[in-house]
Amino acid sequence: MPIQFWDTGVRFLFADHVLDTERRELRRGPELIAIEPQVLDLLVHLVQNRDHVVSKGDLIASVWGGRAVSDANLTSRIYAARKALGDDGQRQALIRTIPRKGHRFVGTVRLQSEGDELAAPATGRRSEEVKEEQPPSLPLPDRPAIAVLAFLNMSDDPEQDYFSDGISEDIITALSKLRWFFVIARNSSFVYKGKAVNIKQIGAELGVDYVIEGSVRKDGDRVRITAQLNDVATGSHLWAERYDRGLADVFAVQDEITEAITASIEPQLFAAENFHAKRRAPDSMDAWGLVMRALSHFWRLTQRDYIVAQELLEKAIAIDPGYGQALGVLATSHAFCAYNGWADMATSVRLAERAALAAIRADSEDPWAHHALGCVHVLLRRFDDSLAEFELALSHNPNFALAQSVYGLALAFSGRWEDAGAATARALRLSPRDPFSAIYNGIAAYAQFVGRNYAEAMRLARASIRLRSDHVSGYRMLCAAAAMAGQPDVAGSALEALRRAQPNFSLAWIAANMPFKHDADREQYLEAFRRAGLD
Repeated sequence: MPIQFWDTGVRFLFADHVLDTERRELRRGPELIAIEPQVLDLLVHLVQNRDHVVSKGDLIASVWGGRAVSDANLTSRIYAARKALGDDGQRQALIRTIPRKGHRFVGTVRLQSEGDELAAPATGRRSEEVKEEQPPSLPLPDRPAIAVLAFLNMSDDPEQDYFSDGISEDIITALSKLRWFFVIARNSSFVYKGKAVNIKQIGAELGVDYVIEGSVRKDGDRVRITAQLNDVATGSHLWAERYDRGLADVFAVQDEITEAITASIEPQLFAAENFHAKRRAPDSMDAWGLVMRALSHFWRLTQRDYIVAQELLEKAIAIDPGYGQALGVLATSHAFCAYNGWADMATSVRLAERAALAAIRADSEDPWAHHALGCVHVLLRRFDDSLAEFELALSHNPNFALAQSVYGLALAFSGRWEDAGAATARALRLSPRDPFSAIYNGIAAYAQFVGRNYAEAMRLARASIRLRSDHVSGYRMLCAAAAMAGQPDVAGSALEALRRAQPNFSLAWIAANMPFKHDADREQYLEAFRRAGLD
């Protein structure tokens, strides 16, 4: 019997329900629930983004493709989704409305992966027995390990979330540049946003000694920032402060917070090395705000979000042409669009190279600038230059999880698959609960594929797909590794899913666009897809 690809895909289990994104089905026990396609899309988006409140704008962009939608239309779809789940506006047991902010899926969710027994419909398990799997505790690194949670937006305007997120992200970046700290990447620490989670649980799940939390209230040209440093082992507060400043002083406050955290944790190191977290601040708060908005789209890693991010970054650069991070993120987004098949390779690489070189000229110590240029070099098959740029990016920010992972990709394309595996392992440790972990696992799968370890490549590819069933990297590697491992049914099903995610994927696209250093690696990759049935 042919193996169906959805057997290795993602199913969301919650209450008595199974939401199957591959089959586009919603079941309650054994019953198939009738649900309109658009309502199903809305429900999937809420469940996938259950770690935070989803705004009306986000729903419109994701479900309606940015078309104008009336409040009544949106409300009716939320009502239909609740009705399909047996929920209602009074109980809000699964879909909760957050006044003036949006909606959030609040049910306990478990991801069903390959090898699991069948879900509740087949086994008759009671809904209360279906619990979210707890991530294992991670060992502490040999340096003080810190997680900075997303600062709370205390204003009445949900659109100000980008501002409070930006404050948190800048503090993460400043701490990350101090090489004697191990700093968890923002994508993992931000998964706790909007959740009431015990500090000790966060410490165990992320493998950290310290957790930083805070809040931001912006009112006109004034801002109030509070910050607190918590010791995970004792649960005590090591330091707390409140800052009431003018908006123009935000960057100085971020540096003060970073300096205070540093001095509280490691005074002897602080005294010995002085404070090197300071960076070139942008010339305009407006430009900074646009970059923070753009980053919120960049981390979602979808074609639509990258278009929005690029528009915002172009506006930021028009205001501040010397804004290194804005130029670096813009270049990276163009490079990612090219690699994922979302845009023409030659055009996107040309745009990426121009922005990356401008980023280096603007701020030669900005990690994003060197990361972006590393991405460009690998796509242009300048392998030694690429590795050197990633190493520079990591010398400026040793905790840059994204740079670690793409460094791993450049190593894999260079044939250094064991070094590539080590780099992706570092990325996954720096950001153990990162939505980008799908990408990191996909790169790790490619490293194992280059090493001819097809079973391990398939395992990592499936892990990638479980995390992001809408992205190409896991499907590419599951298809290729299964084909080489002599599992044509799995390879064929993965190829079908890959074609949906990247319709222009072909042998010709691979030959023209995938940057292999060694002919043997290119031939191995092409042969895998020939066996899978790609033409």
